Amino acid sequence: MPDSLPVHINRKELHGLEVPDTFETSDSFDVRLINHGESTHVHLHLDDSLSKLAALEATNYHVDRDSERRVRVTVDGDGETRGNLKVVTAYGSTTRYVDVRIAEPEPEDEPVQVDEDLAKPQPKRDSNTGFALADVPDEQVLAVGGAVLFFAVLAAFLSQNLLVVFLALLVAIGTLVAVYAAAAR
Repeated sequence: MPDSLPVHINRKELHGLEVPDTFETSDSFDVRLINHGESTHVHLHLDDSLSKLAALEATNYHVDRDSERRVRVTVDGDGETRGNLKVVTAYGSTTRYVDVRIAEPEPEDEPVQVDEDLAKPQPKRDSNTGFALADVPDEQVLAVGGAVLFFAVLAAFLSQNLLVVFLALLVAIGTLVAVYAAAAR
């Protein structure tokens, strides 16, 4: 799709306007006001349906003699619409309409960024071992074991219940085994 809509002014006659019949886009675009003759003012207007998705910064533009001026039409909304762009010169004596269709933008295929580290072979872990206590630092094992042992003894002392005392004893034995395994490394 073209990114600019050409409008020829004064090419064949004074105050003459030549515009394409239709224009299709999916994004913001420029209206190229190409003046082939005397300086003039050009009025641009988007109809109601185009104004829902697009906007002009201003509506009146001065185009110097034998020059070109670009006017940005900013497409902000999502969706499709069709409407008319009105182009007027010579204080309304010459008017032309361009049938403008704003289509949905094509989805862009964004490239996938791959980190260089991904190409390097990763060390293989034995899938049978899973999580090993040996992977945990000794200080953490001792700290958690001490805290568990403290709360187990406290619960047994406060409850004076035989079941709680038995469970606290099991926790204490498990903690001592974990501490012994950590120390054996």
